[in-house]
Amino acid sequence: MRTLRTVVLATAPPLFLAVAGLAHPRHLTASTAAHWTALHVALLPAFPLLALGLLVPLWGRPAGDLDGALTVVAWAGCLGYAAYYSGLDAVAGVSAGTVGSHGAQEAVGWLFSTGDELGRAGVYALTVAALATGAVLLRRHGVRVLPGAVVVLGACWSFLDSHIFWPRGVFTMLAFAVGFGLLSAAASGRSGRLTNP
Repeated sequence: MRTLRTVVLATAPPLFLAVAGLAHPRHLTASTAAHWTALHVALLPAFPLLALGLLVPLWGRPAGDLDGALTVVAWAGCLGYAAYYSGLDAVAGVSAGTVGSHGAQEAVGWLFSTGDELGRAGVYALTVAALATGAVLLRRHGVRVLPGAVVVLGACWSFLDSHIFWPRGVFTMLAFAVGFGLLSAAASGRSGRLTNP
């Protein structure tokens, strides 16, 4: 039962974002601007929750050892992702949509450029968090965490420039859901670490 709860908690945000990606306009135009803005306002609290997929398998207070240090790195990466990717959503989503709906198309390009820089910083932070999480879980649970870690890292790479746009962005979110589910399920089992009797 605990495994199912952790898998659901870890996979719900990327699944929600995948569904939202199906409704995301492909381009910001005067006719899509209102929808673009409303969608990004609604998604402001959703994008940071993507980091739950890395936080859930590491739940608990970090010890004063290498695993604890790596856990803190993972937490810091998740925080960096949440802050910077929210910046992308606010700038290239809410602000660009608002400006675009008022006919100031020349400003949209500048907002997209700034938003892209924020988004890349956020995804780089998420990638650091994924690497640190994978290292901790590998040390705790052995090689059974590798499939999930590899899928999450692949999703991070795709997320750099796919956002949640259909089709690639939607599949990126689905890959996060699969990877997070595999990590959470592997981490919910008994520890694979060898101990002295």
